[in-house]
Amino acid sequence: MSGNQKIPVTILTGFLGSGKTTLLNRILSEEHGKRIAVIENEYGEVGIDQGLVINADEEVFEMSNGCICCTVRGDLIRVLGNLMKRRDKFDYVLVETTGLADPGPVAQTFFMDEEISSEFTLDGIVTLVDAGHIDQQLGRSDESSEQVAFADVLVLNKTDLVSKDALNNLESRLREMNRMTRIIRAEQAKVPIDTVLNLSAFDLDQVLKRRPTFLEPEYPFEWTGVFKVEPGTYELILEEGPDPEMSLVAFYDQGTNEESLKDGAENSVRLYAEDAEILQPENIIPFNKHISLQLQDKGSKKFILEINKPSNIGLFTQHTAEEFDMKLILPSKERDTNEIIDSSAERTWVAEHEHDDEVGSIAIERLGDVDPEKLNSWMGKLLSEKGVDIFRTKGFISYLGNPNRIVFQGVHMLFTAQPDKEWGNEPRRNQLVFIGRNLDEEQMQKDFDKCLV
Repeated sequence: MSGNQKIPVTILTGFLGSGKTTLLNRILSEEHGKRIAVIENEYGEVGIDQGLVINADEEVFEMSNGCICCTVRGDLIRVLGNLMKRRDKFDYVLVETTGLADPGPVAQTFFMDEEISSEFTLDGIVTLVDAGHIDQQLGRSDESSEQVAFADVLVLNKTDLVSKDALNNLESRLREMNRMTRIIRAEQAKVPIDTVLNLSAFDLDQVLKRRPTFLEPEYPFEWTGVFKVEPGTYELILEEGPDPEMSLVAFYDQGTNEESLKDGAENSVRLYAEDAEILQPENIIPFNKHISLQLQDKGSKKFILEINKPSNIGLFTQHTAEEFDMKLILPSKERDTNEIIDSSAERTWVAEHEHDDEVGSIAIERLGDVDPEKLNSWMGKLLSEKGVDIFRTKGFISYLGNPNRIVFQGVHMLFTAQPDKEWGNEPRRNQLVFIGRNLDEEQMQKDFDKCLV
């Protein structure tokens, strides 16, 4: 592999008991001839035979069969950076998402971070499902539905424990949820390695040239407030809430428009990846650091903000301000009442979902050409309004006047459109699949028709 060629990455996900551990052990122990780096959420949970480990250096383990194994107890971006120091040791990465609600945040890492997207390309998402239990899990768990929705490949595991009729019915249900996935039946996670790696499910051959106009990844914080303040000693007051502690990051000179808030959010993501500094009540909150406010004591909790210049102060907090009745005040020495500082801008980053929402897939198929400007305008509006509920977008489009078909790939609000093979004598047509929750199929079909020439 040439030095400037990107390293393909497969994300492996699946509900508890689906067989991920078994599959990972196979990949790490088989003599498959591939040089794979496996990033595992908790190395100790995998049950790897310690005899396989020939070298342990911090969080990167070298295996006797040529694989590398890592832990991601910390930040995925940092682990990938550490892996790149051993670039000559591997040519493929497998990321296992134990403990995450869905693979979305991991997948978005390979779109959002410029350093990562210049070195790695997302090859595909593989979801393992337990044939004996997934039917019940889909009825009571958002997480299992989202894992199915993201999948490029579904490994229907433990098929020996279920009747053929039940398997056929289950496969039909899974296809209704995700029409573009490939389903592979397996026993004890016995699948050929090539069915879960080298999928080329994402054809992202170039670094994203621009930021999306609207970006709503899964953030480690839920709320942002921007406060216009003059120099002075301010108090951040929190009442008792649902958590005995709350993380936050504070910035000077935080802008209040949407683009500035998103820039602040991206900076906060990096800081949240660092270990939090513990802060007890009555202490001063430092700026540009990940802080964990300790709220165990009964009653109100007060923390100090020392402001030495007129500024807009941005707070990016783990929970919403309402949950703790959080207020920023300037104590008054002359009057009995303190001045409450109102936020000049607020932003809620958490996506609210009903737990009984149904995940489904919508397919749009039309002959003819589309107007690229109209299509981009519609997609931008759709993703800004519904992107957090659209897990995957995939398909191809016929642009007016373009001899090549255009391939679409997307995760939530992030998507790319890349030229593919020429149409030649093939009829020019459009096929798009959207997989998500609470999507209005009738309206989406109508809106797409308006994009046709």
